[in-house]
Amino acid sequence: MNMNAYRPLLLLVSLICSVILLSSCNGFAGAMRKVTYPPDFLYISEVQLRSKIYQLAAQLSVLETTLAGDDSGAVNQQQKTLDILGEIERIGGELKATESGSNHPFLEDYMGDFVSTVTRARIAASLTPPRYYLSGRVSGACTNSHEVNRRND
Repeated sequence: MNMNAYRPLLLLVSLICSVILLSSCNGFAGAMRKVTYPPDFLYISEVQLRSKIYQLAAQLSVLETTLAGDDSGAVNQQQKTLDILGEIERIGGELKATESGSNHPFLEDYMGDFVSTVTRARIAASLTPPRYYLSGRVSGACTNSHEVNRRND
């Protein structure tokens, strides 16, 4: 068997593998997504997803602490609650899937409902006197969607 006959084929395979390996390191995947996904498709990398989820968790923790505070500074509590709910709504809105979908089915299925819950909570908290019932349910909305997701795995 003559190995020289296979040399051009091995060289070609090596070249193709090298190009694929190098292109995956320089943002080639991002460029390919622009061609392969609809323009409004929401693609979120694992790093971005974790960052946003951690930001949501931190804001939820601050919200729970604020809601558990005493009523001596009711106006201050109301403004803090509104600010926190606004931030949660902003972060959730960045994670909400578009009409074309998302690369994370969990976001596609539940983030829209979560953002709606936060919006309703923010509106209720802005009333005079403020109503915080829905604000307390915001973290419950997170927990419920995670429970549903765990059962479906």
